[in-house]
Amino acid sequence: MAQTSASPTPLLKDELDIVIPTIRNLDFLEMWRPFFQPYHLIIVQDGDPSKIINVPEGFDYELYNRNDINRILGPKASCISFKDSACRCFGYMVSKKKYIFTIDDDCFVAKDPSGKDINALEQHIKNLLSPSTPFFFNTLYDPYRDGADFVRGYPFSLREGVPTAVSHGLWLNIPDYDAPTQLVKPLERNSRFVDAVMTIPKGTLFPMCGMNLGFNRELIGPAMYFGLMGDGQPIGRYDDMWAGWCMKVICDHLGWGVKTGLPYIWHSKASNPFVNLKKEYKGIYWQEELIPFFQAATLSKDCTTVQKCYLELSKQVKAKLGKVDDYFIKLADAMVTWIEAWDELNPPTGSAELPNGKGK
Repeated sequence: MAQTSASPTPLLKDELDIVIPTIRNLDFLEMWRPFFQPYHLIIVQDGDPSKIINVPEGFDYELYNRNDINRILGPKASCISFKDSACRCFGYMVSKKKYIFTIDDDCFVAKDPSGKDINALEQHIKNLLSPSTPFFFNTLYDPYRDGADFVRGYPFSLREGVPTAVSHGLWLNIPDYDAPTQLVKPLERNSRFVDAVMTIPKGTLFPMCGMNLGFNRELIGPAMYFGLMGDGQPIGRYDDMWAGWCMKVICDHLGWGVKTGLPYIWHSKASNPFVNLKKEYKGIYWQEELIPFFQAATLSKDCTTVQKCYLELSKQVKAKLGKVDDYFIKLADAMVTWIEAWDELNPPTGSAELPNGKGK
């Protein structure tokens, strides 16, 4: 239950990759060494590929820069963003592990209210390995945590729960605000540690943040595309949220769960609100149409795999959001390219379809 220091034998040591997008030396890993060192890291270097990124001694890692992405994906590399942390999703594609944890390089180890270091990775794993309850809300939050259970009136037929696809963690210190909120609250810091994990209900969207995120790659990986952002694109800072909206629609359709809450990391520095506003301003305008689109999106019964769901969603993006701006036509095409590239690097093993959750 409690977020404590590293277990003697790290959980899922051979089944999880840590994906880190970066443009700088990874000194921040020193602080995470007790928790991350047993795991394999995939570092996606953004920006100038000739720059040397230093990684502290003792970590098992592979590093990909833009030249590597172009070499591995060829023409399909066009779907991977440049000069934006959205490039991290290339790491999801080349991983061969069942689970992914992704973290930003300005995220440090947080402390719980008792002063203990929080092992964020361990808590994500616990979230992912226990079921979710998207079809009926439990007022004591996650019923599978120690010291909690299903409350009176919770249907017994739903107590088995469903597979958890995504674990969305939070941040102490610098909150994940948009530029307008940053501008009006420049000194605001988050010091509220809420000791809770909850399943986001079916039919409810949320703004997914990619800086402290775990997911079951085997289950939902192909839906975790962070879109076209950054260099040459009219928008930035919507990469993780785009992935979150697509992923949630697909999880709702296939009957899987998404958890949010613990674990916390310490987000160390605020990005420049004026730079952020330039990246975000079209998104702030567009999201008033994007959210109703995703809220109304439905997938046909033929969509029995994540890939089929994602390709159907891409058609709806092109048909409906293409009217909002031509960018969404380009994005819909990139969604198709992403799935083609994913399937090339991750050939399906047999034709077995993924398990449905209950409550469909």
